[in-house]
Amino acid sequence: MTSVETCAEKAAVTRERPVAVGADKVVRSAGVARSNIASSTEHPHGTKVWASQHKDYTVLQQHILFWDRDQDGIIYPVDVYRGFRDLGFNILISMIAPITVSIGVSYATRLAHTYWPDPYLRIYIDSIHKAKHGSDSGVIDSEGRFVPQNFENLFAKYAKEDKTRSTLTLGELFQLMHGQRCVVDPFGSISSFLEFVTTWLLIQKDRKIQKEDLRRVYDGSLFWEIKAKRNDGSGWDKGFQLGRDGVWPIKG
Repeated sequence: MTSVETCAEKAAVTRERPVAVGADKVVRSAGVARSNIASSTEHPHGTKVWASQHKDYTVLQQHILFWDRDQDGIIYPVDVYRGFRDLGFNILISMIAPITVSIGVSYATRLAHTYWPDPYLRIYIDSIHKAKHGSDSGVIDSEGRFVPQNFENLFAKYAKEDKTRSTLTLGELFQLMHGQRCVVDPFGSISSFLEFVTTWLLIQKDRKIQKEDLRRVYDGSLFWEIKAKRNDGSGWDKGFQLGRDGVWPIKG
């Protein structure tokens, strides 16, 4: 079998950011986007129960279902606020989130229904793929599907400190954002920054993001686990959240 060249001699960046080789040995056709399963080499079948229960939704839709509590397919700004509060963020952050998220996403999803902006800044789940922006991780494709190979590439390219390539430090996360940034894309770059920083605040452990936690952020299943742990008293033991009872970061 002819080997596949993944590095070019005259392009140093191809050596600095190697792609994940061998993902196909664990995940069948890893380069093919999955409509409703967030697969990785550790979990080739995704989050099994979650994926089975939500097989009619794309992974991108699954990602935001946490904020659609009445399951009507529409997310209001107040739903965004409540979701962030349930994840442990304080009032200030939870009030900023609906402004940035709803203003940035609402009209894009509205376009599937009408050209008129939504006066209530609602987000429509059926057309959330229209809100995909540039300068992102590339793990989700333009239709909201999950590409396992691209997810594995994130860790192959940027997880340098961890020899197992299963965690990302904050510095590596910034390198990821820099590496994925597109030219003349201020909206996408800012959106990507806000998304990754929020993710860091929510799931970091010992100043690192675990690969499995990030995978479950993509399919949204982790949000429900965090909410359940906070409600049952056991607490969420990861994250550096701007907690409910204060402005400064606290654990749990």
